[in-house]
Amino acid sequence: MKKRLTTRETIIVASTLFGMFFGAGNLIFPVHLGQMAGSNSWPAIVGFIVTAVGIPILAVAAIGNTHSDDLLRLSSKVSGWYGVLLTTLLYLTIGPFFAIPRCATVSFTTGVAPMMNESSFRIGQLIFTFIFFAVVLYFSLKPSGITTWIGKIINPVFLVFLGLLIVVAMIHPGAHMSEIPPTDAYQKGAFFNGFIEGYGTMDAIAGLAFGIVIIKVVREFGIEHENDIARETIRAGVYTGALMGLIYLLTIIMGAQSRGLFELSDNGAIALTQISGHYLGGFGRIVLALTITFACLKTALGLVTSCSEMFVKMFPGKLSYNGWAIAFTLFSFAVSNVGLTAIITYAVPVLMLLYPLAITIIILALTERMFGKSKYVYIWVTIGAAIPAIFDFAKTLPEGMQIPAMNALGAKIFPLFELGLGWIVPSIIGLAIGLILTKVKKEKAA
Repeated sequence: MKKRLTTRETIIVASTLFGMFFGAGNLIFPVHLGQMAGSNSWPAIVGFIVTAVGIPILAVAAIGNTHSDDLLRLSSKVSGWYGVLLTTLLYLTIGPFFAIPRCATVSFTTGVAPMMNESSFRIGQLIFTFIFFAVVLYFSLKPSGITTWIGKIINPVFLVFLGLLIVVAMIHPGAHMSEIPPTDAYQKGAFFNGFIEGYGTMDAIAGLAFGIVIIKVVREFGIEHENDIARETIRAGVYTGALMGLIYLLTIIMGAQSRGLFELSDNGAIALTQISGHYLGGFGRIVLALTITFACLKTALGLVTSCSEMFVKMFPGKLSYNGWAIAFTLFSFAVSNVGLTAIITYAVPVLMLLYPLAITIIILALTERMFGKSKYVYIWVTIGAAIPAIFDFAKTLPEGMQIPAMNALGAKIFPLFELGLGWIVPSIIGLAIGLILTKVKKEKAA
């Protein structure tokens, strides 16, 4: 039985993994992080890479380690209804609620918006997103090789263009990173803020949702044992993580140095457009706009297809694949017109709710043999993560929607709550409870 991938096979798996994770949206968060962190960027970089690189790769390995067919089967280790609930929430988050609309708004913000005046902005956004989602819907209903073509052509062009932009920006920085004062949030706890900012990439969720794709690629190369699959996935992930980490490192530095040229932007798409326009002129802005738009089209197509297929599986007989695809596309079109900043703002509390649940199930899946795959451990760790995550959700709602008394209670009863990590200690307590109940059950059975 084959146990290891060849170097060539590892590179193929790593390339597939990179293509799955890295899209144009992954640039807007590190650039904006650099602008906010300034001279405190180094600890922020470490925190960001943990959640934007490390955990997503472990998510894919978790699917392989448990031999799960998909996220639904993995999350059902807690319970059947929880599996359906978590899978639904995660797919809606990386689907029509946030990630798919974000594809259109990033494309519009980087490509069309800079050429428009304020009076025509709304109508321009409406027309652009309508055309964008018309293309998405057409190809999601008529599967073809367009996503492969875009991936093979546009992604390399985008990476070459990004590399050129980074090199020029590093040679001619607007200011040295050490000269840029961090925003109030990054004066202290830059690592933890970077850690939370990494949630915005949604890649840990994507890793859980699409990890089976990578597992299939590994299995097609003849690796069958679950331990070997997990090991080889992580080995390929090291290559992917190194490239993603390097890109994140350089774009965060570039974002920080751009504060010597521009004010803090509302979001990273605006910052990226300003930077490319400054260093590469109108031509650079056009190339950026075109490559990001095609890259986002590819991502949106993949998400509509994946979400539709999963919902057909979870809710058989409700809607056909075409029905789900139409529904998700229309909903995404509507959400995209609230604007990129608003989408990011409303995504934050949802991600604060879901990421603790995603992180804990990833860790449990990777270590389940250590606690005998006990259902008690799965249940109680999940409870420990879920309760403070609900408080984190409430705390990060937009102003006017928050409940001050709930925020105060969360800060009082959950250690690390102010850092957005109030779920860690309760999860450990849940682990202890689960292990004790498992031991008691074994003793009774004996």
